[in-house]
Amino acid sequence: MTDLATQRPDGLGEAAANIAQGLQRSALAPIWLVCGAICIDVPVFATAMWFAQYAALPNALFSPEMAALAALFAAVVSSVTLAASSSYDPWVLRSPLRFALRTFLACVLPIGVITMTLPSETANAFLVAVIVSLTAVTVPTRFGGTAVARWMIDNRLFDRRAVVAGGGEHAMHLMRGLARRPGSNIRIYGIFDDRDDARSPCQVLGIPKIGGYDELITFVRLSEIDMVIISLPLHAETRIDWLLEAFKVLPVEIRLSAYSQNYTFAQADRDPLISALRRSFSPECRLTKRIFDIVFALAVLALSFPIIAIAALAIRLESKGPVFFRQKRHGYNDRVITVLKFRSMYDDQADPEARRVVTRDDVRVTRVGRFLRRSSIDELPQLFNVLRGDLSLVGPRPHAVDAVSSQQERFTRIVDGYSARHRLPPGITGWAQVNGWRGEVDDPAKLEKRVEYDLNYIENWSLWLDLKILLRTPISLFKTDSAY
Repeated sequence: MTDLATQRPDGLGEAAANIAQGLQRSALAPIWLVCGAICIDVPVFATAMWFAQYAALPNALFSPEMAALAALFAAVVSSVTLAASSSYDPWVLRSPLRFALRTFLACVLPIGVITMTLPSETANAFLVAVIVSLTAVTVPTRFGGTAVARWMIDNRLFDRRAVVAGGGEHAMHLMRGLARRPGSNIRIYGIFDDRDDARSPCQVLGIPKIGGYDELITFVRLSEIDMVIISLPLHAETRIDWLLEAFKVLPVEIRLSAYSQNYTFAQADRDPLISALRRSFSPECRLTKRIFDIVFALAVLALSFPIIAIAALAIRLESKGPVFFRQKRHGYNDRVITVLKFRSMYDDQADPEARRVVTRDDVRVTRVGRFLRRSSIDELPQLFNVLRGDLSLVGPRPHAVDAVSSQQERFTRIVDGYSARHRLPPGITGWAQVNGWRGEVDDPAKLEKRVEYDLNYIENWSLWLDLKILLRTPISLFKTDSAY
């Protein structure tokens, strides 16, 4: 993540900036606890079940290898069952007895499958052995897991960080409602409201008001916040609709207080929040996409290494200057990242701030650079950005900071809500690119189409869609009419 001091825009108050500075790292999502628990349980269960099949049976019916395969299968099935039934949820882990009971129930199916493969005279011996061995490993791991989970919960590592849009009496009712909810893990860090202190006090139940609605968007851009809660007076439906439209550019979850008129779908004493806009990049999505990126980026990097080496040599031989070109671009949640490319222009005419759009037959582009740009080979160094976590393999293309069209018009002025395309990490290739929308923006309609495809991708993201785009990318590279 980039340093806050380099991104702090004018207008963000000192209090908001200080709080944002303390929220530079994201909270621990429960999905990471699930992954850690599976990594522990699979080898533990597999060892116990291997012992029950091979070491404890009198005649060792299975070879060590076959017993190990069967044990690994049973361990994976048991762990996946626990994950699917939310048995690794932090609040389930608080009770060792409940956690142990769920563990034994999850092991019933795989143990039953193994038992059916055994002769009847040894099935009872196997059942006794597997119960003893599983008990021996389950009791200490369940009590140990409970102790770890309680420590994490007590230290609020799983809290969902939130800010409130709208203060005063309604914010007070909201906070009290959240406090009354059993197991509530929502922690509010600040209030944003455009009203003066007479209508919206400078603090509510100890939570400070740290800015207005415009500052809220900036604050979320610069910090790791999970949720924005809108809490406004009964007569403010027009303002609520306006805020929902403004907050669509944010990748966080947007919730409504149940105390707003025409939004009272939940009883305030049971659930004071109503879901309004789902989070576009949840921790589960982030983990899945990150694993996909690392695996495929390493594979593509290995396959393309000869091409990268030849391109680097060609650039070095043709003109003076560095092989690589670095440029500041918009990343996830509008944060600034440094993107790596092969240098395609003469070094003394490079344009790191993208103030002048590259056009057809641009004299600044070298002969090698023209080929690299047409074939998109100049983008291959961005695989290192993917491994570093700045980029994804697939996503909206990262445009330069303050990018402009051929008519020197800023992209943010051409398309309303342009930054909504930053709700997912940018990618080397994307849905817009494989559908032909790449290259120079010499017509506002071209940028509008790109953003339309980018938003469609964000709303319908899946691993299958990423894989589809990756497979279509090589074919799309043959369409070079607008790439120069």
